[in-house]
Amino acid sequence: MSAIRLLVLGAVRQHGRAHGYQVRGDLEFWGAHEWSNAKPGSIYHALKAMAKQGLLHVHDVAPSEAGGPPRTEYELTGTGEAEYFKLLREALSSVDQRVDVLTAGVGFIVDLPRAEAVALLKRRLAALEEWREDIRARWTPAEGEDWGHIGEIMGMWVHTADCGAEWTRGLVARLEGGAYVMAGEGDQWEGVVTDPADYERLRRAEQSGQAE
Repeated sequence: MSAIRLLVLGAVRQHGRAHGYQVRGDLEFWGAHEWSNAKPGSIYHALKAMAKQGLLHVHDVAPSEAGGPPRTEYELTGTGEAEYFKLLREALSSVDQRVDVLTAGVGFIVDLPRAEAVALLKRRLAALEEWREDIRARWTPAEGEDWGHIGEIMGMWVHTADCGAEWTRGLVARLEGGAYVMAGEGDQWEGVVTDPADYERLRRAEQSGQAE
């Protein structure tokens, strides 16, 4: 799975309707351009591609009184909504995703009901523990064997599984303890906003031809 699809769908959904520089501003606020492939060109390409795939409605909005070209706003279709939640659930429960996909999933975890988020993370935890035991069973040197530095690979994998499991248990405990506002409990995005000045900066850059 590519993190960019989940990130862009989630950012559009957060606004209801959003234009490209709103999506870009949100993801830059999250630092997604540092830990994923959510670079400006990728964001605008993803918006256009998912519109063609029927995941996003396209709305042409008249320019503001201040001038400038008409802008395009995007809104999730029913198919896009289903795709978003499919990607989100996979990101949180699967252990064979890239770290940027998991990071994107954690960023949008509040869009799920608390009980479902906990269940998905517990599924992830069980898979991590199973993976760890599989590594130990298949990649532990037999008595008298010396794998040299190759044995460090097994050690690295076990350590990765242990760290992932520890982090997952912590998040489960925090959610079960009432941390964060989850879907159905109120406005889960209140206070987690991008500075509107960032949108304005990106809008001016686009109008001057500096943004894609």
